[in-house]
Amino acid sequence: MKRALLVGAGEVGAKHLTALSGTPGLAVAGVADPAPRTDVPRGVPLFASWRAALRAVTPDLVVVAAPPGTALAAARDAAQTGAAVLVEKPGTTDPAALAPRPGDGRVFVAFQPHFAPGLDALLAERPAVVRAEVRLAVRRDPGYFRGWRRTYAAAGGVLHQQAIHGLALALRFVPGDVEVIDAAVTHCRGLAETEDHVAAAITLSGGATVQVDARVDHDGPPAHELVLHLADGRRLDVRGRNLEAGLGEIAAAPTHEELRRAMYAAVLDAAEGRPAHPCLFPLTALRRPLEVIDRVYRDARVVRAAHAAAA
Repeated sequence: MKRALLVGAGEVGAKHLTALSGTPGLAVAGVADPAPRTDVPRGVPLFASWRAALRAVTPDLVVVAAPPGTALAAARDAAQTGAAVLVEKPGTTDPAALAPRPGDGRVFVAFQPHFAPGLDALLAERPAVVRAEVRLAVRRDPGYFRGWRRTYAAAGGVLHQQAIHGLALALRFVPGDVEVIDAAVTHCRGLAETEDHVAAAITLSGGATVQVDARVDHDGPPAHELVLHLADGRRLDVRGRNLEAGLGEIAAAPTHEELRRAMYAAVLDAAEGRPAHPCLFPLTALRRPLEVIDRVYRDARVVRAAHAAAA
């Protein structure tokens, strides 16, 4: 039986706790959080710090669901113990922080939708993509943007926290350096520093483009989808509430718990020296998406409503 440690018992940590608790061959051996916001199962030790938990638990798998300000440090500390580590996106908002360090090969970024049906074969063959479209339409109201999510420095923006699943996946298929950015960032509702809408056209060396339309003020059904336009004329749609249907039918999409369990198994396999699952996202591979996101925000036109500008 493998031992798992969860670092972070907030909204996202609660989802991992449910998935970990139902994973065959895994036992939750501890939870680390100085102020947990979810119930920790009876009999599972609760620690105020991840360092104390790592010493006491000696886990095989560590799942880090802490805010970006602490997630990367916790993940790297865990990797130094020899554990396999899965860290919730984005892990950090600073690309420079991802300069390689010893142990980073044991750390992977949690992108559960990348394990959706059909994406393993697609990532293994990497077809030529000439254009990718990332579409995000959800509703996030003031209660969501509290605590660490209130400031860009602590949480990043919509592209870090909301659209990164689709954007990171798109960039796995579209190589090249950023050449041109045409982007607009719109602030209307005054939700701390967080924007309501990002629209961007990203042109990469070689001519491929990535288009992003990501909004968190949408009143309709939520969706996060990716469209890939291939060089041979085909179009592939990665669909679902959060890409979870992959290339399959939405009605047959796996649950997010099932996708998380697939991630746990893949990370443990990689840590034991088995061939890496094509859907795994190594920590060092996160640097490119973060650099692209930084470039979008740096070059974007900022649009503010009159009331937001005066706030």
